[in-house]
Amino acid sequence: MKPALFLAALSLMLTGCVNFGEKTNIPAVVYYVLNDPVPATDPAPLRADAPALLVLDTTTGSFYDSEQIVFSRSDGTRSQYRFARWTERPGKRFADLMRTRLDRQGAWNVSAAGGYVRGDMLLDTELVEFYHDAASAPGQMRLVLRAELVDLKQRTLLGRHVFEQRVPVATYDAAGAAQAANLAVSRALDALSAWLATLQ
Repeated sequence: MKPALFLAALSLMLTGCVNFGEKTNIPAVVYYVLNDPVPATDPAPLRADAPALLVLDTTTGSFYDSEQIVFSRSDGTRSQYRFARWTERPGKRFADLMRTRLDRQGAWNVSAAGGYVRGDMLLDTELVEFYHDAASAPGQMRLVLRAELVDLKQRTLLGRHVFEQRVPVATYDAAGAAQAANLAVSRALDALSAWLATLQ
């Protein structure tokens, strides 16, 4: 083998750029499903006078608009778990869970906004913050939700509210963060439903 070629191959082996068949110890990526852990019950019958509520998809900041699970170890910083993901982007998944929760209550005739459906009211939401605050072990899951309800017929803002949930994390890892996230989502939906009931 030529000396230059030998040196190049040796350099690649030492820097780890070439795998000669040895198994690596890199863990597999784990995917977590964001859920609303409220016990399943029969949906309430739809009220005859239930207003048609159009629910927009929940928006998020660009950093949260991905399947990455976000954490923070200090104020003003955000990072992403390397080997953990959500199965869906949190904003889209939250909107689906929100529509399901509101639809089961029977107080609203719920539809996704868009298309040919006409509504009486429009619900616009944004996940302002959604991350594992890991500044101290094991930390807490932090969820901040902004919501606005608009009367489409009167073209007026009926209300605006910010909901914040901080749920302790049981274990200092992505699995603990995902479990706490589910509870944070459930509590946020509880608070959102109660707030909307005051505006009907």
